[in-house]
Amino acid sequence: MQFSKIAKRLTTTLTIATAAILGMSAQTTYRLPGQHTQQQGQLLARQGNLTHSIAVPINIDYLNFSTEDEPEIDIYTEGWNSGRVNCYNLANTPQQAVIDVSRYHMPHPGPISSPYGYRPRFRRMHKGVDISLHIGDTVRAAFDGRVRITNYEARGYGNYVVVRHTNDLETVYGHLSKFLVKNGDFVKAGTPIALGGNTGRSTGPHLHFETRYMGYAINPAAIFDFPNQTTHTDTYTFNKNTYQNARNFDPQANAQYAQAYYSKRATNKAYSSSKSKSKKVASKSKKSKRSKSKKRRR
Repeated sequence: MQFSKIAKRLTTTLTIATAAILGMSAQTTYRLPGQHTQQQGQLLARQGNLTHSIAVPINIDYLNFSTEDEPEIDIYTEGWNSGRVNCYNLANTPQQAVIDVSRYHMPHPGPISSPYGYRPRFRRMHKGVDISLHIGDTVRAAFDGRVRITNYEARGYGNYVVVRHTNDLETVYGHLSKFLVKNGDFVKAGTPIALGGNTGRSTGPHLHFETRYMGYAINPAAIFDFPNQTTHTDTYTFNKNTYQNARNFDPQANAQYAQAYYSKRATNKAYSSSKSKSKKVASKSKKSKRSKSKKRRR
């Protein structure tokens, strides 16, 4: 009786061991079907080199967009109780309005160095465009109007001017080095209103330029064609749904204009410096001649 129990246990143990061995052999000898292997190879063969599809064009180098610069604090919403800028926060702005922009002047001929748009890093909008200039360059009124604000904002715009125009737009000019107008002055399009600078929150000389309609910050590239130094059309249609969009903004065109602008500026600088040198040489020769003539008289 005891022997039969031992025999049964041995039989059960052998059966389990045999099943385990068979299972292991089945696992070690398992292979994917040939059709599956062939399909996998074809899929791998179709994969392209992704680095070519995400390459950045070289001409973007000329734009030098400083998209990581922290945008200026909006003077139309921040500190309104001080009475500095925004007088539209309670206004009933229409859904759509047609604005005459035919009588205009470019605020400065420099190319765009930083465009209008949202800055993810700072979770804030850049509500204007930055235009390249040198400290001391002339900044001009974009349209006819009256100077409403000349002020200083240390955390953002530095020295800035706000002009309210006869076409119901307002323009803001920031980071200035000197004011050429005062509050209440009436200016025509093209009137010098300030000198460019690097004041306030700024990483280098530039003009921060905004175009506003009843407090709404319109993308300046919706009104102005900066590479061609003109307006897109004689009228701009403001719409609450589209005012942040640019019209025909072409980074490549801006890059080409930037290249031509900097080249021309460098040539003019070289010409003016050589002209000043020749004047100095001429004045020195005149002085030497005068001194020689005085010696002879003595």
